[in-house]
Amino acid sequence: MKQADIPDFFVYGEPSRALDVGFLHVETVRERNNIHLGKVLPHKHAQMGQITFWTSGRGVYRIEDQVWDFSAPTASFVPSNVVHGFTIEPGTDALVVSVADGMLKQLAAQTSLALDGPVFVGGEPQSQAWTGLADTLAMIAREYRQGVRNDDILTNLVAVSLSYIARLNADRPSIASSPALALALAFRRSVDEHFREGWPMEKYVDLLGTTPHLLDKASRQVLKMPPKEVVLSRRLLEAKRLLLFTIRSVEDIALETGFRDPAYFSRFFRLREGEAPAAWRRRNG
Repeated sequence: MKQADIPDFFVYGEPSRALDVGFLHVETVRERNNIHLGKVLPHKHAQMGQITFWTSGRGVYRIEDQVWDFSAPTASFVPSNVVHGFTIEPGTDALVVSVADGMLKQLAAQTSLALDGPVFVGGEPQSQAWTGLADTLAMIAREYRQGVRNDDILTNLVAVSLSYIARLNADRPSIASSPALALALAFRRSVDEHFREGWPMEKYVDLLGTTPHLLDKASRQVLKMPPKEVVLSRRLLEAKRLLLFTIRSVEDIALETGFRDPAYFSRFFRLREGEAPAAWRRRNG
């Protein structure tokens, strides 16, 4: 099996399809209950991110290799190509706003939320930020149900809802615009595209048109780790994703994630996770 064996949906249960730049889709989790029956299996969306606002009930949510027990109110933003899924108790519901990558790219300068990584937040329901998020998403849903799909008001409301999630995510570092932030995020996107290829760091430096010093400084400041560690962490994340969500062999996963020697991959994984890949898969599967 290959990475493509992790299902890639348009919305859950429907085949992926090409999206317009301004595509937006709004629905509740309960509206699709006849498909998932309270258990949404791990999947991803190739061309859109999703805002999910849990308005009632409780459940278990997984993003990549992280798992949370949650109860409403809880909110998340999951970018495209990030594996996620959940199991919920009866009576649990959420509003899900799916936004095309093209629109998210246009909104990046209008919101204080970094849009290249997942965010999952819970908190006190009396917080003003929760009230603001709930009101903003309710306006998005109302506009959508009235037939509005892509106009300035709706686009701005999406940006505001993303900023409310950023405000609620108090532990996330500030993403005020800066050259270091832009470089670090561009580096992380480049790593996502090329981590399987075993690039030396000099090749990333050349691709980004920067210097080793500036890249190291931006990576440590924004991503909180040196550039080499960013690459290794991405390779480890992909390995864990494939161990969890596919039945591919450890040797195949090693090659898929850029390790030419499966034995070296196993040593690397054990050093990072404290156990061999096969044992980690059995414990977390």
